[in-house]
Order: sequence, then structure tokens, then C-alpha cells
Amino acid sequence: MSAMMNRRAMLGVSAASAAALCLPAISSAKQPKTKMKTFTYKTVGDLEIKADVHRADDNKTRPVLVWFHGGALIVGHRGGVSGRVLKDMLGAGYTVVSFDYRLAPETKLPEIIADLEDGFTWLHEKGPELFNVDTSKVAVSGGSAGGCLTLVSGFRAKPRPTVLVPYWGYGDLIGDWIGKPSPHERHQTKFTKEEAYAQVGDGPIADSRESKKERGAFYQYCRQQGIWPKEVAGWDHHREPEKFYPYMTIKNVTKEYPPTLMVHGTKDTDVPYEQSTMLAEQFQQHGVEHKLVTIPNGEHGLVGGDPKLIDDAYGQAFAFIHDKMC
Repeated sequence: MSAMMNRRAMLGVSAASAAALCLPAISSAKQPKTKMKTFTYKTVGDLEIKADVHRADDNKTRPVLVWFHGGALIVGHRGGVSGRVLKDMLGAGYTVVSFDYRLAPETKLPEIIADLEDGFTWLHEKGPELFNVDTSKVAVSGGSAGGCLTLVSGFRAKPRPTVLVPYWGYGDLIGDWIGKPSPHERHQTKFTKEEAYAQVGDGPIADSRESKKERGAFYQYCRQQGIWPKEVAGWDHHREPEKFYPYMTIKNVTKEYPPTLMVHGTKDTDVPYEQSTMLAEQFQQHGVEHKLVTIPNGEHGLVGGDPKLIDDAYGQAFAFIHDKMC
């Protein structure tokens, strides 16, 4: 049995229903070789903000999935694409575009979201010519902070994406979970204020691989002190919460919001499971097609969850995207 047939079996997809889902008729073994090329999609001063484009090494016009990396908007880079998602989407004939964006605290929230918006503009204006993609429909995915940005794209990107799949994402930027000191062990590696702020650079960066500083210490300090919202946005979330609202999905769901499938573990101590259940309530209230795939006992990144349920979650995400992109 071919690799793609195995994948279909896992999803419970028959040959007839596979056609309905627009799944490829050929096995992944027969797919062309893939290639990756890096483009600069935006320049701010001397800083080039880049995107990696992964696609089959051919001239066929292909559908596209956008990926946003995680890292609390503080650390990370475009190379942080889920290997599992990348393999599945390339095997299904997609092009995957992974965006960098400027990182906090050197760059504040409005400009980070401006990078997201400009990335989608570049994709629609330049993507068909530069790397032969069909942008009439666009899927978006990402994990953690990348899941947050995936959700933000549902109301800030123009035109709106076709389908969203955030993994352990969040739509609230100022709640107690992030705006007060964390009680969780994962955030308790102790750093002094001086040690934490020594990790912050002098100018903007959009790829933490280009920094010589270990930025994770700064994130730890932010969670210990409950100051992540203020450091990321520059506003006091206790005194001026309304300034955050234009960037919070939980405040911006309408009936026009794209179909969304969320994946989240119930024991997540970095991004609480309730972040996804609150969004599900908003989607239900506004009549937005959605699904929450729950992994019992799953920590951040689904660590500790049942491997079979995790496989099924990725399978459901794979099928959900195909269904909406057809």
C-alpha cells in the first residue's frame, strides 16, 4: 500500500471521497522532488524580512498554505515549520510559505501585525509570478504564537484566508493567563531583571538565529512577572486594555470569519486549553464553521497526549484544509 493510501486509510477516506476532498490521486513516492527558496517580502530600514517557500521542483501551479512560527512573538524564525505539517502538505501537492516577522520587544505588536498583513499582500501580488501558486484560496496554520497569528490572519489579512488551522493557539492577549505572574513550573527558571533584559537587542530582528542572545530567558522573565502584554505591545494591559482589542481574535470574530479547526491539549500550561474553548464559543455565537480537536492530558505541543489521538488530530487538520480548499 502506498504512503498516500496509508494516509487515506488513517483518515477513513475512500477513493471516491478522496476525489471529493481533492486529495492527490498519486502517491507521495511519485511526487516531484521538493525545493526551498528564500525571498525577501519586506524591507524596513536595513532589515530584510524573509519568507521560505517550499514546493515541488516543477512548474505546476499549486495551492498554498501559509505557516507562522511560534516563540511567544519574542523568539523563533521561518525555519520553524512543523515537519509533520510540511511533509503532509508537500505530499498533498501544496506549496508552503513560512513567514518571518519582526520580534518583540524591539518591535511592538502593531508592527508585528503589519508584517503579517504585508506578507499576505506580497503573497497575493507576487506569489503567482515568483513561485507559481494559486492564491484564489489560501490556508493558514501555525503553532502557539504562530497559532495566535493564524487566528489574527482571519480578521486582519486581506483578502481573508480560506481556512485556518491553529495548533495550541490563543485569541486573548491580556487575560490573567498571560497578564499575571505564571504559577506553572515551566516558567520558573529564575533570571534577574538584568539578565532578562540583557537578552534584548538594540535594534529590530526578524529571525532569532541572527541574534547572539538567548531570547528565551527574556520570555521566562515576562511570564514570571506577568508583563508579557506590556513588553510585546508597549501598553499597560491593566490600564489600557482597549488598545489590545484590534489585535485580539476573541474581540474580532464575525460571521465572515474563516472556517477554523483548532488543536489543543487539555493540560497545556503555556497556552491554556481554555483559549481554544473560548474561541469555540465565539465561533458558535457568530455561526462560524469550526471544530476543536481535543487531546486529553496533552501539554504544550501535545506532549504527553495519546500518540494515536495526536495522529488523528493531524489527520483531521489535513482533511479539513483539503475540504475547504477544493
